[in-house]
Amino acid sequence: MSETITKTYSTKELLKRFVPYLWKYKRILFMDLFCASLTTLCDIVLPRIMSQLTNTAMYDPLSLTVELVGKMALFYIILRIVDAAAYFFMCSQGHIMGVYIETDMRSDAFDQLEKLSDSYYANTKIGQIMGRITSDLFDVTEFAHHCPEEFFIAFIKIVVSFVILCYASVPLTILIFACVPFMIFGSIKLNHKFRAATKEQRVQIGELNAQVEDSLLGEKVVKAFTAEDTELKKFANGNEQLKTIKKKRYYAMANLNMCIRLFDGLMYSVTIIAGGLFLVYGKITAGDLVMYMLYVSTLIATIRRLVEFAEQFSQGITGIERFFEIMDTPIDIKDAEDAKELEVSGGEIEFDNVSFEYPDDHNRVLYELCLKIKSGENLALVGESGGGKTTMASLIPRFYDVTSGAVKIDGQDIKKVTMKSLRENIGIVQQDVYLFSGTVAENIAYGKPGATREEIIHAAKLAGADSFITELKDGYDSYVGERGVKLSGGQKQRISIARVFLKNPKILLLDEATSALDNESEILIENSLKKLSVGRTTLTIAHRLTTIQHADRIIVLGKTGIVEEGNHEQLLEKKGVYYRLWNGIALEEVGDRKST
Repeated sequence: MSETITKTYSTKELLKRFVPYLWKYKRILFMDLFCASLTTLCDIVLPRIMSQLTNTAMYDPLSLTVELVGKMALFYIILRIVDAAAYFFMCSQGHIMGVYIETDMRSDAFDQLEKLSDSYYANTKIGQIMGRITSDLFDVTEFAHHCPEEFFIAFIKIVVSFVILCYASVPLTILIFACVPFMIFGSIKLNHKFRAATKEQRVQIGELNAQVEDSLLGEKVVKAFTAEDTELKKFANGNEQLKTIKKKRYYAMANLNMCIRLFDGLMYSVTIIAGGLFLVYGKITAGDLVMYMLYVSTLIATIRRLVEFAEQFSQGITGIERFFEIMDTPIDIKDAEDAKELEVSGGEIEFDNVSFEYPDDHNRVLYELCLKIKSGENLALVGESGGGKTTMASLIPRFYDVTSGAVKIDGQDIKKVTMKSLRENIGIVQQDVYLFSGTVAENIAYGKPGATREEIIHAAKLAGADSFITELKDGYDSYVGERGVKLSGGQKQRISIARVFLKNPKILLLDEATSALDNESEILIENSLKKLSVGRTTLTIAHRLTTIQHADRIIVLGKTGIVEEGNHEQLLEKKGVYYRLWNGIALEEVGDRKST
């Protein structure tokens, strides 16, 4: 079963897998790190300048001249100009590098999502998926830029500070830096809790998004059943859970920051106490103590910035983790390594001893089914719900793979041909028509990318859609709305048929294409489908038996498989299952039609 991976990834593993995305832009990365090193010069040099001025003033005041002060000031101003230029590059190109990486990861995630089977989408909420490839990856932009930059700057400042301070006093330096490992260890421990809370928050945001999407898409049902209060309660519950999780996350963040502030105080206290005693006993000069205090401030500011970055780091690493959960979701249905192009001559379909059970709940639907649909034959499937009619139609384009046996087209096992060539030869018209947000012409052209306006209009005419399309305000350029909400069910269905006409496939699958329509629309659609099925191998699934009475062959499916087979007249003569279905249901449909 395709479902999102939920295993726990270590930070080391995530960073290792993230590096290739970062390394792709190594030129920008190295330039960014070089600029980062330039920006640290001012912070590193300033304490030395202040130490020099203080010691000169106290121990050699005659050498403290305007010229000396001017040179130091000029040197520092030049450093500041360099710092400003370097910081501009970091803020612009550094962030742009993050955008490049985010874009690459989002493209990879979408490509992976396109390959996942129906099982994945049957078990994963769209709101969760949207959160993973949008908001989660937004944080990767900041992470990609700041993570190497912040750690690189911190490394330079800590190492250089340690070396410079050791020249002044090794014992005092060791005392101060002895506090650093405890600070880092405490921060890491508390950051683990913070990261866990951050991931929990992301998951709940995805759940809330999915709930909102579900409620808004079903807003007509909600209003029809006056279920607004129910939806409000569901939303309030999810919103309350998010509030609780966010509170937990902020407590974790507060603990992290509290830990750092305590160690801040400890390091300042060590500097004051030990530095003061060293000064009393003449172990260091006053200028060196000033330098110590400034470097300790720089060191603490660096560590504090790393801790503050911990929130961003946690969000970024969580986004990366949720990205790799998608990327690590197994692709159930894919091309075999030696897959060949499907070569369709007549379009004969064969179910060779096919058994199938759904991978998520292992519900067996088909068992050792054998059936051959001749080239150009119009075969209809009828029977009770749950008998496997739609499942059979889903197995032909490999929306699902058979559990055992084989589905063959013109003698070729469909698992041994490329899915692209397979699906290019299959046209599907379903009961639930999906139109993309765009124009009528764009939706028809989906059947043949790059189709000319003349080809689109011709396909619409064949589908009986041209007449209503030309009456729309903007004709073929009319906007259909999200999911085609601006069109009626019959209009959407005719556009979907035009889409298949334009595709011109060898094999046609009609899955209850007229069952949700009114009688007038049904008659119009039936005429279009008759035109569409001419010369094609057609598999029709229908509940309304009157729509398939002219099929070349009718298969009646039951829980045990095929229970009856023949054309309409032959099946009525048998007076079996089909006869009972026809007399119990079809005659009512005929009466409905006559009354209209």
